[in-house]
Amino acid sequence: MLLGGNMGDRKALIARARLLIENRVGEIVRSSAIYESAPWGFTAKQSFYNQVLVVSTHLTPHQILGKILQIEKELGRERTGKNYSSRTMDIDILFYEQEIIDTPDLIIPHPQLHKRRFTLIPLNEILPDWNHPGLNQSIRSLLEQCADYSAVEPIKG
Repeated sequence: MLLGGNMGDRKALIARARLLIENRVGEIVRSSAIYESAPWGFTAKQSFYNQVLVVSTHLTPHQILGKILQIEKELGRERTGKNYSSRTMDIDILFYEQEIIDTPDLIIPHPQLHKRRFTLIPLNEILPDWNHPGLNQSIRSLLEQCADYSAVEPIKG
C-alpha cells in the first residue's frame, strides 16, 4: 500500500492511517521511511508525504478497497472528481501478491506505480527485488527506467 497526503498534519495523518490499517486491514509487516515529494500531475502549495507499507491480510482486494476508502474518508479525504487534487490522505493498493485485477472499481497492480518516483523510491527501499506481475520487472529495474525525475527525499525526524 502507498499512503500519501499533502493537507493538514501530514505526519500525524500517516500515523493515524497506519493505526487504522492495522486495526481494520491487517498487520503491517514492513514499512518504508516517509518521503516528501512535489505533487504529481497537478500544482499545489504543499508537498506530499508518502510511505509504502507491506500488509499481511486475510481480506480480499475488494474488501481492502472498501476499508481503505472508509479510512480515507475518516481522515478527511474529499473526492472532487477524476482530476488529481490536494488531499489529507490517499491510500493506494499497489500489489496484492502476484495477482492481476482489472475491474471498473479496482486495478491491481496500481496502473501508474511504474511512472512515479514517489512510489518507486519507497518501494525500492523495502522490496527492490519484488517482481511486478504485469511488467515482469523488479522494482529496482522499474526505478532505474523511470522517466519521472522529480525529487523524492526522506523526511528527517
